[in-house]
Amino acid sequence: MEQEKKRRLRALPAVHEVISQLEHEEEFSPFLANERRFPRLTQGVRQVLQKARENVVGNFTDSFEEFESSLWPWLKTQLLQELTRSETSLRRVINATGVVLHTNCGRALLAPTVARFVADQAERYSNLELNIETGERGVRYVHVEALLCHLTGAEAAMVVNNNAAAVLLMMNTFAQGKDVIVSRGELVEVGGSFRIPEVLKAGGAKLVEVGSTNKTWLRDYESAIGPETALFLKVHTSNYRVEGFTHSVSGAELVELGEARGLPVMEDLGSGSFFDGTNFGFPLEPTIEQSIRAGLSLVSFSGDKLLGGPQAGIIVGKRAFIERLRANQLTRALRVDKLTLAALEATLRLYKNEEFEDIPVWRMLSLSLDKLESAASELVAALARNSNITVDLKEDVSQVGGGAWPTVELPTWVCAIRPKQGSVMELERFLRLGPVAILSRIRKDWVLVDVRTLLSGDMEEIVRRLVDWRGESVS
Repeated sequence: MEQEKKRRLRALPAVHEVISQLEHEEEFSPFLANERRFPRLTQGVRQVLQKARENVVGNFTDSFEEFESSLWPWLKTQLLQELTRSETSLRRVINATGVVLHTNCGRALLAPTVARFVADQAERYSNLELNIETGERGVRYVHVEALLCHLTGAEAAMVVNNNAAAVLLMMNTFAQGKDVIVSRGELVEVGGSFRIPEVLKAGGAKLVEVGSTNKTWLRDYESAIGPETALFLKVHTSNYRVEGFTHSVSGAELVELGEARGLPVMEDLGSGSFFDGTNFGFPLEPTIEQSIRAGLSLVSFSGDKLLGGPQAGIIVGKRAFIERLRANQLTRALRVDKLTLAALEATLRLYKNEEFEDIPVWRMLSLSLDKLESAASELVAALARNSNITVDLKEDVSQVGGGAWPTVELPTWVCAIRPKQGSVMELERFLRLGPVAILSRIRKDWVLVDVRTLLSGDMEEIVRRLVDWRGESVS
């Protein structure tokens, strides 16, 4: 055993030998050609070689020949990971999970034209709060307000940094120290353990629950009205479904009751959509326009979910209520910057111009099975030449994600990969920890690459990454 250990340690190259070999690897050229980055490369090589020395001890499950053949790919992969970590924290990720609105990966992707508009605004001065005609200070919300009103039918609109902030601002403005009546079946918890009751509490409102988990009637709201009641709040349960023996009160019914008792009705639509979803084959989803037509005072929703824009909390509704929100000092703490507004404006213009196919979220959600099968077949064919893995074309299901249509499974085609050496868990980790993190999913001893959420160039990156797979490695 000791002899084998020494033999493997002797096989490890010196620092200068690794650097010499890297001259033939294109991905390391930025470090080799830049004298300021070259010391970081040298340091990285030393760290990776030290890791190799530590991992050699007692790790003799493979033969020396297998160890020797996997050594260079392992060193190269480890070095790329080390250098990437040292360069930036935010990194490119390939989403091969099939979850379109993947919260951990930033949710909605911006359309290319939107991204270019944001980049242009980022590197130049803009009229963010400048009225060019008068030369006086303007209001930043004007860049999106007219578009939002056009698309939803609302009288006025404003934007804060996310939907939880929107609900917080509404409660702080209209219900601080007062009662807010909410159906017990609508007390949702969203990502990161943020709960509607806690958001209401943070806004200074007092929660009054009515009804039961599965059934709430109009009479429940009416009987809960007291001298301290400030408003009715509806919360769309976009991230879960209660089915079977159920009943809920519509926004229109609440508005009628609210008008009779002098109480406003506000709604947290969650994911929020300009479409009801049926044209894309999805179950009926309430739209923002429908809520506005029902007469609700204020409606809030997210910008980075079904809307397909940047993270933002969008509030639309009656002008008098929007003006009171803008006058709240908390608005400044929750306001959005010029890049968010640029991304939102450009995304809204795609809707106004009916260029829906340019919005990545809706393009991915509406992909036909034929196109998905063709793309998955292309990836299977490209990987079939790799002798270290077995690949197959399989049917599976994707997910919308982001709390939208939680019960919907989207039929899809995947490239299924199984390693000839090593486990699927090791292969998934190998893909995820590469220079570009490739996120996949595991099902029935296969690593699945769902082509629905792949972008241009992603397939080639996956193929290149799997060239270095050797099963059991130095690590």
